[in-house]
Formats: sequence, structure tokens, C-alpha cells
Amino acid sequence: MKLVGIEFKKNGKIYVFNSNNLELNIDDSVIVETERGQQYGKVAAINLKEDNQEHSNVIKIADKKDEKQNQKNILDAKNALLKAEELIKKLELDMKLIDSYYTFDRKQLVFQFLSDNRVDFRELAKQLAAIYKTRIELRQVGVRDKAKEISGIGQCGRKICCSSFLNDLDSVGIAQVKNQNLSLNPNKINGLCGRLLCCLKYEDNTYTELRKGLPEVGDKIKHNGEEGMVISLDIPRRKYIMVTEDNNKIEVTVPLEDNEKRRKKSNK
Repeated sequence: MKLVGIEFKKNGKIYVFNSNNLELNIDDSVIVETERGQQYGKVAAINLKEDNQEHSNVIKIADKKDEKQNQKNILDAKNALLKAEELIKKLELDMKLIDSYYTFDRKQLVFQFLSDNRVDFRELAKQLAAIYKTRIELRQVGVRDKAKEISGIGQCGRKICCSSFLNDLDSVGIAQVKNQNLSLNPNKINGLCGRLLCCLKYEDNTYTELRKGLPEVGDKIKHNGEEGMVISLDIPRRKYIMVTEDNNKIEVTVPLEDNEKRRKKSNK
């Protein structure tokens, strides 16, 4: 069977499903089978490369009746969110709801929340189940998920990546910051969520490639007969500044073709 990518939220994570021999196009609304039950989603990718994993099927292309049911689910989930917030206040629970949704078949009502601590929400789940007569799931998520839901403008002046085009919120580590030779200044390397910028992750491969053939700060090198130590590095421009023994500063540019020659030599 052909594989397709389905997303359940705009710019959300894309999940892989079997097309079930249906003729599907980008942006088609479909009903799919998941571990939680039936879900309403949209086709985000088609003709994906086959793999050896098992994937659930697309059940059918959604019709007008299905679209109407989905809109009702969205409205009911919003009302359930308001009710849950009342109960949280009443039970004095340390949690902040950020989202709620029904599975398409309404077999499950899911709430996503933020909290700095573990929360005993058993009584909350019990009361919600009594009201809505369905299985309740309360899922604790991170601040990155909150930023994706709320959105905002990043340091670059554009809409933050997680709510505009990033489907997967991969973890970002300090190794990416160091690889890109950035200052460990939280105001410069943290996003609106307070975590390391997502762009550090997907730009890292480019920096890794551009660093090839460049020295590190502190390296003692020789250039055009002059010996000195590297004091600064400009990775995107492939430049570095060295200070000679006579305290002269020399700016050196390493062309990309030089890097290509090094690669060819290393492959021989």
C-alpha cells in the first residue's frame, strides 16, 4: 500500500498511514484509525517512501457529515476545557490547561496541561468522566508545546518556527550552541518558551559542514609564513582572526573550494 502523511492539527506532527488504496491528494480530509480510536485529519504528504514498519489505515475520505461531526467535536471540546478549568480551580490543582480535543468517534476526551510538578489528577479525571461519559486522558506537556499552541514573534522578527512550519519539536542541546560558536547568553539563545531556540537544531548540520577546514579559537597556526593564535571565528563567512607573535591581527578567509580539496584528499 502507498503511504501518506496525516496531520491532526495545522502545522502539527505528521503521522504515517497506509492509504488503503484510496486516491488521496494534499489537504484531503480523512478519517484514520489510531491507538486512541478514530481521528479526523488532513493529508499533508503523499507517496511517502515505503518502510518496514506497520501503519494503521486511512478509513475513508471525510464527507460533509464527517466534517460537521468534527466541527461539533471541536466546539464540545472547547466547552469541556472551560468546565475542566472550573474543576481545577475548585480542586486547587497546580496545572494549567492549554488544549483539549475529542477523538472523532468521541471515545476519548484528551486534555493537555502544563505544570512544573507532578499532579494527582485522579479526582479531576473521575469528575470529568462522570460529566462527559467517555474516557478521559490528562496529558502533561512541555513549554515548547505551549509556545506552539499560542504562537508569537521570535527574535528574527518572524512567526516562531514551531507554530509556522516545524512538525516535530526535537530536543535542542548546548552542543548545538557551542558548534555554532554562539554566546551562552539566555536572551540570545532562548526562545519565547524559555528553552533553547529550535532553529539551533535544524541549522546545526549547515554549521557542521561550514566548520570543516576551519581552526578552533585558541589554536596555534601558521598562515603565509606568519605564526599566531586564533582569537575569533566567523563560521558562516568562513573567516577567522589570528594574532601573531608581534601582536598583529590578521583576518583569514577559507574558501569553500579549499574545504572541497581537503575532502577529496581525505577520501584518497
